[in-house]
Amino acid sequence: MHYQVGGSLTKDAPSYVDRRADSELVDALQRGEFCYVLNSRQMGKSSLMVRSHQKLSGQGYRCAVLDMTNIGSENTTPLQWYKGIVKDLWRSLKLTHQADFTFKSWWKDEEDISLLQRLSQFIKDVLLAQFPDDDLVIFIDEVDSILSLPFPVDDFFALVRFCYNQRAIDPDYKRIHFAVFGVATPADLIRDRTRTPFNI
Repeated sequence: MHYQVGGSLTKDAPSYVDRRADSELVDALQRGEFCYVLNSRQMGKSSLMVRSHQKLSGQGYRCAVLDMTNIGSENTTPLQWYKGIVKDLWRSLKLTHQADFTFKSWWKDEEDISLLQRLSQFIKDVLLAQFPDDDLVIFIDEVDSILSLPFPVDDFFALVRFCYNQRAIDPDYKRIHFAVFGVATPADLIRDRTRTPFNI
């Protein structure tokens, strides 16, 4: 038997031990719930994410992973951060092969609106439009890295909340789901309690 100490296990690692959380997370995402797995380091969060990604992809879900450490922290500007999120989603979902336009052309066309609205438009006009028959799951990993950003990200969490609230108006939003992973508590990530997704 092969054992691994530290780091994420691969999706087919023979030493992976299924936990109750494996089925609970997948079931909750299938029901359309906002999910978060927040705990200390080396507790299997990323391995849980990898396995959930595999299971849902196998069931026809389109899955994307946003690793927030990859997007940046201390020296990142809001423009770089939001653009990085959109670009990572673009690549993760292989939109290069799906869309009739490029990332650069789409981003340039949206330059006259705020960064948050750009991300919102991307979710509505690109993700949901390019995959009209599929449910999409966005896994947000290492979310605690946003705590060192030099600007507030309440708007980002407000957008996640917006996507869930919008389901009552636009059923298309029922096809997009979020799961957040990191070393934090909801209180760490909440600045404005009226805009947080942690009380959906």
